[in-house]
Amino acid sequence: MKCLFMCVVLMNPFLVAKGMDYPTLPIGSVAPGFNLKGTDLKMYSLDTFAKAEILVIIFTCNHCPAAQAYEDRIKQLVKDYPAGQVQVVAIMPDDPASIRLDELGFTEYGDSFEEMRMRARDKHFNFPYLYDGKTSATSKKYGPLATPHVFIFDKNRRLQYTGRIDNAEHPVKTPRNHDARNAIDALLAGKQVPVAVTKTFGCSIKWDDNGALVKSGLAEWANEKVTIKKIDDKGVQKLLKNEGDKLLLV
Repeated sequence: MKCLFMCVVLMNPFLVAKGMDYPTLPIGSVAPGFNLKGTDLKMYSLDTFAKAEILVIIFTCNHCPAAQAYEDRIKQLVKDYPAGQVQVVAIMPDDPASIRLDELGFTEYGDSFEEMRMRARDKHFNFPYLYDGKTSATSKKYGPLATPHVFIFDKNRRLQYTGRIDNAEHPVKTPRNHDARNAIDALLAGKQVPVAVTKTFGCSIKWDDNGALVKSGLAEWANEKVTIKKIDDKGVQKLLKNEGDKLLLV
């Protein structure tokens, strides 16, 4: 009979590191300026998109499952409106060093600039994807609460909508409320946005002050109890069935 020694670690993939929040830009505010590098290695500013009647800025990232769920919907949003009318821009606000290891359980990429370039390539992004990590200086001026978080500005670059893209976080569910589209359509028609502020959902922004939370997480795991058990072939087969309701990492 063969015997194996196996180290089993149960991980909770839903732990969220949360640091300081910055005030969300109020409706009617002028869009804060920026000068950020895109995954195409070009620099972008508000002036880059001056010809667009409406500017849609979406704060999103690589690692967050909610952000990933919306990638295809963002691409479709770009396709559905002429670039001269509506310009969609994505900004990545996270400090890569402020992401806990257990927050990377749903992704092959972290939020570094190099990994952003790979994500944009793999997903064939049809919109500028700009890096604001490390200091998050631009993002702090806008104050996104989660990834994704949408800010829609009119032709005068005054904020007319902020919040979610729609109400269906899960990618296979059909949205009932297309909040961002409703705001865009209203502005294009010269009308007032029906609902100017909606509640966001997704992953917390990983500001640069999250470093202490990352260190505390590493310290917690260093003190976690690890159980080593001796099992035989039958035990291995049972283990591989993964019959429990938790994520099992071997």
